Amino acid sequence: MTIEYVAEALRAPSLVRVLIQATDPISHAGAVSQLRRCAGLELAENGETGPGSVAVLVAETVDRAVTGTLRRLVHLEEHRVVLVVDQIREADLLEAVECGVSAILRRREATAERLEQAVLAAARGEGDLPGDLLGRLITQMGRLQRSVQGLPGFTPPGISERESDILRLVAEGWDTGEIACKLSYSERTVKNVLHGLTSRLNLRNRAHAVAHALREGYI
Repeated sequence: MTIEYVAEALRAPSLVRVLIQATDPISHAGAVSQLRRCAGLELAENGETGPGSVAVLVAETVDRAVTGTLRRLVHLEEHRVVLVVDQIREADLLEAVECGVSAILRRREATAERLEQAVLAAARGEGDLPGDLLGRLITQMGRLQRSVQGLPGFTPPGISERESDILRLVAEGWDTGEIACKLSYSERTVKNVLHGLTSRLNLRNRAHAVAHALREGYI
């Protein structure tokens, strides 16, 4: 093997391995067809996955069975999960995020390009929610926060000002590069702050961090 070949292999990006699950065979076949078009992804059609794998779960809505599957995929099998649904109620949105879902897509918006974007974001440990769903999540968390703050003796735990600033921008849908530019940090600093925060609070990803921060009164 030549030195040039080794160097080229080291530069080549690794494929993200994707496990597809669905509540019905037609939805499963559709997701497989969409994701096969994505050059950066490798389908785990034999069920074999490993570190960094992403599971795509396609369902009509978030019911008890889907919630159970989400918890198994995230907590037992340690996948990062992209949830594709026909519809999601406000009450189910928070539960899905708290299960550890990295990204949520509506099925009508789940083109091959959009699915690949969500899977790659999940693989990087980032969240991906449609703007209106993120707005609903923030509103829901705000109501919960006000309710908790009204309890006697409530004192919200603190996080650093830098963590709070970054989380607010994440909640507004800004990506890592935009946050770094806005706050005059390097992208590495933003990633390190978010990684430190999620690790310290035992959170799964950015979307979970935003939900937790709003619930606890951090932001």
